Amino acid sequence: MDKKLNFAIVGCGRIGIRHAEHIIKYAALVAVCDTVKQKAEELAKQYNINGYYSINELLDKEPNIDIVSICTPNGLHAEHSIASLEKGMHVLCEKPMGINVHECGEMIKSAERANKRLFVVKQNRFNPPVVALKKLLEENKLGKIYTVQLNCFWNRNSQYYSSSEWKGTKALDGGTLFTQFSHFIDLLYYLVGDVKETYAFAGNFNHQDEIEFEDNGVVALKFYNGTLGTINYTVNSYQKNMEGSITIFAEKGTVKIGGQYLNELEYQAIEGISIDNLPKGNPPNMYGQYIGSMSNHSQVYENVVDVLSNDGIIATNGYEGLKTVEIIDKIYASIQKTSSKNEY
Repeated sequence: MDKKLNFAIVGCGRIGIRHAEHIIKYAALVAVCDTVKQKAEELAKQYNINGYYSINELLDKEPNIDIVSICTPNGLHAEHSIASLEKGMHVLCEKPMGINVHECGEMIKSAERANKRLFVVKQNRFNPPVVALKKLLEENKLGKIYTVQLNCFWNRNSQYYSSSEWKGTKALDGGTLFTQFSHFIDLLYYLVGDVKETYAFAGNFNHQDEIEFEDNGVVALKFYNGTLGTINYTVNSYQKNMEGSITIFAEKGTVKIGGQYLNELEYQAIEGISIDNLPKGNPPNMYGQYIGSMSNHSQVYENVVDVLSNDGIIATNGYEGLKTVEIIDKIYASIQKTSSKNEY
């Protein structure tokens, strides 16, 4: 395909701005949309393109769009993705794909009915140590995985929540595992497999008047393949993000990918093998007062363009996006059983 793909962005907040920066490297950005007129107008002016204040207006007036990047609050991902698919456009949906399994299923069905692609952003899969570990697992170089440990120790302060109308709400945010740590849950599924059972506790220790859900949790996992796992997560790390890590204990090796954002190979002991000469990863996303996951959106857009222009293999499809939400649903269902209604 010689012609550049035409993209539109729905949602012109911080992540929408970041998407625009990457889109123009690989394709054409032709329109943006946000219900906050100032945000839509500023991003449209920056790229000299059309700005809209409702997704329906954008979809009706821009019939030449090939793909829509959904960068709106979590609770609106399904609605906006389905509207775009029904108009005959491909969709790239930011994480999380949705905030419940049902709406993720509806998104997949809409894509199938429209015969369009549904991509989900899971950029941490492109972190160099994750790529190296995935290759070893696919080649069965570690043998049977016994246990896995996931640690997510971040900071989200009062200003983070007070500066947004939707963050911290159950309806549009969904929960800490959806907004902060869905990338990490995805990597459990990506590297180890699907989760059969969960047993979890959670609480709101430091954000009682600011958010409608937990700010930390501890989870025990049993995977369908027999692997056991644990998750410790919090947004109460003092002053700054401290760690995002996965440690795998397997028959033929132990590997820990850590750092603040699952971007460093911290230690390894593998039978007859050493992971060496890893390329330098991208820096994390900087959002003013807080820091997000690794900035691998370039690889995400490279994959989208490759799939749509060259029949490439999709990096993260709708089914995989749904599985992440399903695992989070299982964890939250367990939390509901173990926590009193008045706890948070």
